[in-house]
Amino acid sequence: MRFVDEAVITVEAGDGGNGVASFRREKFVPFGGPDGGDGGRGGSVYIEADDNTSTLVDYRYTRKFRAERAKNGRGANCAGRGGEDTILKVPVGTTIVDTESGDIIGDLIESGQRVKVAAGGDGGLGNTHFKSSTNRSPRKCTHGQKGEYREVRLELKVLADVGLLGMPNAGKSTFIRAVSAAKPKVADYPFTTMVPNLGVVDADRHRSFVMADIPGLIEGAAEGAGLGIRFLKHLARTRILLHIVDVQPIDGSDPAYNAKAIVGELKKFSPTLAKLPIVLVLNKLDQLNDDTSEEWCNHILEELQWDGPVFKTSGLLEEGTKPVVYYLMDQIEEQRERELEDPEYAAEMKAFRDQLEAETREQTLAAKEAYREMRRQQRLEGLLAEDDEDDEDDDSDMEVYYVR
Repeated sequence: MRFVDEAVITVEAGDGGNGVASFRREKFVPFGGPDGGDGGRGGSVYIEADDNTSTLVDYRYTRKFRAERAKNGRGANCAGRGGEDTILKVPVGTTIVDTESGDIIGDLIESGQRVKVAAGGDGGLGNTHFKSSTNRSPRKCTHGQKGEYREVRLELKVLADVGLLGMPNAGKSTFIRAVSAAKPKVADYPFTTMVPNLGVVDADRHRSFVMADIPGLIEGAAEGAGLGIRFLKHLARTRILLHIVDVQPIDGSDPAYNAKAIVGELKKFSPTLAKLPIVLVLNKLDQLNDDTSEEWCNHILEELQWDGPVFKTSGLLEEGTKPVVYYLMDQIEEQRERELEDPEYAAEMKAFRDQLEAETREQTLAAKEAYREMRRQQRLEGLLAEDDEDDEDDDSDMEVYYVR
């Protein structure tokens, strides 16, 4: 199944049914009075988070959804049947944004959570409501109201505690394979990973966290190089970033320069995202002997002027990965406990995450507009064929799912 993390759809609630003007007609009752029933209420459109859904691909091809119109009222004070609601299933982690106002309608972070995005119209009133002491036979009734119409944008961000960051072919997918049951594609060429992969990492019994592996970044990603910053938004909900550095890049480049380039691209995309705690992992030490490995590690740390946590690993041989897992687990639990015990810290973290969400959304939309403009210019210059599709729609035939 294709992985799609954004879609724009239109939703329209059902109209309310009309009220009717009717009079009671019965043998021996010549003036029975009004008995017109009310119209039913139109169906509403809801969006619900579902654990069994992992991509927005269904909404890439079907973009219009409408709830059922209610039935009209009838005589004998019979009210019309209400319209049936329409429920749209989306993955957990989906944010719903009104495209016209830019307001966030809802953020679905738990399975079963439901948000009403378009309310059904109220039903019209039958003539029974208009009788009075001076008007015993009213012929007035009202029409049902129109249902709400709205265009919304669905944005999917994977829910993970730790996000992997690094150059293409740095060993991120190998690392997540080593510490979890996730099995992303691994090969010796750049951009093997084309979509986010999630894995549940078990530190101990009943102690686990979710790790996200996204496609690698390269220098100039903020300007659209490589896969650009398309998937960086998936790191917006993580607590910790794990920066994987290949100490012996396959292209012979300087690993310290590569590491600094990644940090620079992160700051360009979102200064707030760059403020998340970062753990440095010097990977692929199995490719160096003991003498040169220590020399290269010191060189990287000196160039980065690194004073934070650092680990040395070999993802392929699964060496040094356990200490990383235990450290991450301890940090995540410490953050969770502090948020529960300290209301001020919890409020501060909520404000930080809200700012991060808004910033990543704004940067992602700006990057998409810049990319579309670049493709438009290329078409005008004849560099692209007229039927060449935007890369925005080139989604890999993969699905994001949690595995243990």
